[in-house]
Amino acid sequence: MSSTDISTRLPSIVAAMKQAHLQDGPAGVELRQDRLERAAQLLSSHHAELAAAISADYGHRSAYQSLLADVGSSIGALRHAQAHLADWMQSDEQEAPAPGMQARVQYQPLGVVGIISPWNFPLNLAFSPLAGVFAAGNRALLKPSELTPRTSELVAQLVERYFDPLELQVVLGDAEIAQAFSAQPFDHLIFTGSTTVGRHVMRAAAENLVPVTLELGGKSPVVIDTDADVQTAAERVLTIKTFNAGQICISPDYVLLPESARDAFVEHARAFIARIFPTLQSNPDYTSIVSDRHFQRLQALLDDARAQGATVIGLEPQGEVNADASTRKLAPTLVLGATDAMQVMQEEIFGPILPIKTYADADEALDYINAHPRPLAAYYFGNDSARQQRFSERTTSGALVVNDVMTHAVVESLPFGGVGASGIGAYHGIHGFRRFSHAKAVVVQSAGGESNLRLRAPYASMQQQLEAELGG
Repeated sequence: MSSTDISTRLPSIVAAMKQAHLQDGPAGVELRQDRLERAAQLLSSHHAELAAAISADYGHRSAYQSLLADVGSSIGALRHAQAHLADWMQSDEQEAPAPGMQARVQYQPLGVVGIISPWNFPLNLAFSPLAGVFAAGNRALLKPSELTPRTSELVAQLVERYFDPLELQVVLGDAEIAQAFSAQPFDHLIFTGSTTVGRHVMRAAAENLVPVTLELGGKSPVVIDTDADVQTAAERVLTIKTFNAGQICISPDYVLLPESARDAFVEHARAFIARIFPTLQSNPDYTSIVSDRHFQRLQALLDDARAQGATVIGLEPQGEVNADASTRKLAPTLVLGATDAMQVMQEEIFGPILPIKTYADADEALDYINAHPRPLAAYYFGNDSARQQRFSERTTSGALVVNDVMTHAVVESLPFGGVGASGIGAYHGIHGFRRFSHAKAVVVQSAGGESNLRLRAPYASMQQQLEAELGG
């Protein structure tokens, strides 16, 4: 089916799902649990096929990484929602505004939610939001990335087996389809991807006043304070910078550290990579860059940094190349002396390249972060609680992790989302349930209707009483 045909069908698909939502009425707890269970079973029963499809799309991707970060984490989100759903669905009783009255917040399904998911975690970033969407009692239409076509096609096939098309449906296609998708009159739209594309998605959604959740990434900083253990910091930062070859929206994008700690960081990074990746090009644990275009973009970032005077240090094993276009494997690479004039400091890297900047004092590091768009995550290494608190208070980011990197993403009870240029809104756990629900204010008037009577003329006697209460 052509892109034009799919785009033409989208309005009727969304309309049919909306009609089914209205006709069937709000999904009860049993149906919500069942939808969550089917989604978990889809992933669990087909985990090997899904991991193989992702690897084929990448050229090579570590099977462990796919099973952990895509399959396992998604099942974890779905199971967390199942375990807590009955409590989440309860109305929040509020303090009675007057004797005999009742007030509560009732969480109501929105209807049909659109999900545009990216290529870097093609299951996690589709099924983790879906956990909140289904828990809230909604139906969903999913547009997965065209950059992982085998995975997207397999997900579409499996969804057809496990779900009625009016519950969950997958739309395949390229950027043209994504553009048409984002223009549909959903009851909510969630997009995960670049800030540039996020602006287009939000603009298209605004035509129908569709509320959006945007997960956009940005340049997540690492600050290593003077009292930090540099070896620990280097190892924990490089653990995540090499996971999925750094192709993660919350991967550390650059490091700020004292000048006196720079050489130690480099040496600890070199030793750590040599230990965990004694080989790279033939190592099944090391993931390829997803496409030729992305591989070439990363090479261009390094070329630009070199041309502008940076010291580029490849951490490839002895006897191996730093990068191989045939495998699209790029070794972890440090960029010393990075400046804002370099492209590597101007855009989200999305690869195993780590710029390193030095600072003279803590205020310089804070000022640098605050002079740039607010990141999806910030990472601080240091053991002094007062300094930790100061960093937390003086910087604004989607999340903050102290003495580690990316840990917050696997804590389902925490909101996951950005702020400013790194995104709008958050989900995971109860935060996803509420994000994809309408919090309806419900008031039940007392039998005597006292608050209503206060608005009824004549006002003279009530005005005298009110003036006395106000001290007039």
